[in-house]
Formats: sequence, structure tokens, C-alpha cells
Amino acid sequence: MHDRLERLRARTNGYTVTPEQYVRCAYVALGALTLIVLTGAAVRLTGSGLGCPTWPKCYGNVYPPLNSHAVIEFTNRMITFPVCLAAGMAWLGALRRRPYRRDLTWIGALLPLGVVAQAVLGGFTVKGALDYGWVMGHFALSMLILVAAVVLVWRATHEPSDSSPAAAAAEQGDGGGVVDRTLLLWSRGLVGMGALTIFAGTAATAAGPHAGGSPGQKINRLDFEGTGTMDFVIHRHAEIAFVFSLACVGVWWLARRRGAAQSIQRPLRLLCVLLALQGAVGLDQYYTHLPTQLVWVHVGLASCAWLSLLWSACATGALFPSRARRAPVRPSDGPMRAPAPLQSPGN
Repeated sequence: MHDRLERLRARTNGYTVTPEQYVRCAYVALGALTLIVLTGAAVRLTGSGLGCPTWPKCYGNVYPPLNSHAVIEFTNRMITFPVCLAAGMAWLGALRRRPYRRDLTWIGALLPLGVVAQAVLGGFTVKGALDYGWVMGHFALSMLILVAAVVLVWRATHEPSDSSPAAAAAEQGDGGGVVDRTLLLWSRGLVGMGALTIFAGTAATAAGPHAGGSPGQKINRLDFEGTGTMDFVIHRHAEIAFVFSLACVGVWWLARRRGAAQSIQRPLRLLCVLLALQGAVGLDQYYTHLPTQLVWVHVGLASCAWLSLLWSACATGALFPSRARRAPVRPSDGPMRAPAPLQSPGN
């Protein structure tokens, strides 16, 4: 695999990308991958999921018939191409970035692979007549691709030298002391809780009225308690989301209490605000019987909260690796020197 990467780099030898240019490229890919989540939600919420019942063509043609559901569904498929282009450029740009970094190449490769996997999974979703299992998997894969996109942006923004003790200390200049292992582990735990909350949300949607099909189309819904399934799943989702929100507030308070850098506190504050908005929208959805517009806003806020959560996790842990904890010792009466090696009693 390494030899193949070297050959591909040699073929594109005439083009080089600066670190600043590559950061912009990574941000474009992240924006495109977030956009297609929102357009995919729009397809489902307008009842256009089976607007084109065949895949990859629409009713056997390369263009859709002139009806709203077919046009909406086919437009979402077409958006996949520029998104795939942006994801591919993030990978190819990593190959031509100078100085070259192998970590960006490997992470960047996950983006086009993820988009292709999404297209294939979308085909199975259509062929499976929007069965709730396929639809839940489709959204979950989108969230996983966003993980790779956020990590790519974070790593592209920070050079490996930023992980040094000196860079860590400089980063702390805007907010205080050293981030400890407790905060790092809690931030990682929040990512797991956030993923569980999103999964519960997809289950609530799978049991709800927005199946993605037009009126009259039979869609297999999540149903294990008859008519009480939707109410049961919605309440469990609300309970998980409430616990997750309290945990986020607790981690933000911990970061503030321990003097974490503002680069850590800012995304945590934003996450708490977004979750408060999510709670308000969720309550409004429940009492107004899930209107389409509010559900779309709920999905959009969930995507933004997920991005903020991932960014806070990167900020908490990426700049402070374990190997950087053994910092040089500066004596009070002399120049900086490394700690003396331990000697055996016999020396």
C-alpha cells in the first residue's frame, strides 16, 4: 500500500499544496459532508425517499420525471458528485501537500471512501423500500464520516510540532493551566454518549410519522410495541439526551474550573447552547406532533452539536500526548536541562 501511495504521489509531481491551502480544502470537504446530511434529511421529510424507486437511474432513465418527489430525490443523488469531488480533493491534496504528512493522507482517504460507501448504502436503502434499518445505518454512516472530516481539519490545522510541551504551554496562555487526564477521559466519554443520543434519535425517527415515503407507500417502520412504539422510543431518546446534556454542562464546568484553554472551553460552551436549543425544539416537536419543518431543524442542530462535540474532543486531547508530559526541567539558577538519567547504586 505504501508503494502505491508513492507511485500516486509521483504521478501528481507537478502540483504542490501549501499547508494553508490544504486547511481550506479540508474545511470545504467538512462543509460539503455536513451539507449532504441536511439535504438527505430534506428528502426524507418531504416524503421523497422513493421519488426514484430505482438506483442508480431514476425510473430507468438518467434524468427524473417532472414530479416534485422524483426531482428532490434525484437532486440529492446529484449533490453526491460535488461532495465526492470535495472529499477526493481532500485526499489528493494531502498527497501533494508540502511538507508531506502521511497521517493526513490516510485520514483524507476515508472521506471519498465514505462518500462512495454512502452512495452504495443509499442504493440498498432505496432497493429496500426505505426499511428503517437501512435508513438508520445511512444516517449513522454520515456521522462517522463527519468524525473523519473533523479529525482531518483538526490535524491539518495543527502541525505535529504543536504537540510539544512548549506549544501546549503557549496554547494555555489564553486560558490557564494544564489539562489533566480526567478532563481528557470525560471528553472522550461525551463522544460515546453523544453517539448513543444520536442513535436513539434515529430510532425515534424510525418509529415516527416521517418514514420518507409518499402517502400510500408502505414503509417498514420500527414497531415492537404496536401503537406505543413511537411514544416509548421518543421518551427514551429524551431521557438519554437529558443525561447527555447534563454531562456536557458538567464537563464544561470542569474545564472552566481547572483553567482549561479557551480553545477547549469554546466548543464546550457552544455544545451546551446547541443542546439547550435542541431540548426546546424537541419539546415543541412533541407537543405539535412532529411538524416537518421542526424535525429538519432538529436534524440540523443535531449535526452541528455533533461537530462541536468532536471539535471539543480534539481540542482536549490532541495537543497533549502522553509522550509530551516528561518536559525538561528548568533549574532556578541555570539554563534549561533535561532530567539526569537514573544511575545504579554501584556507580
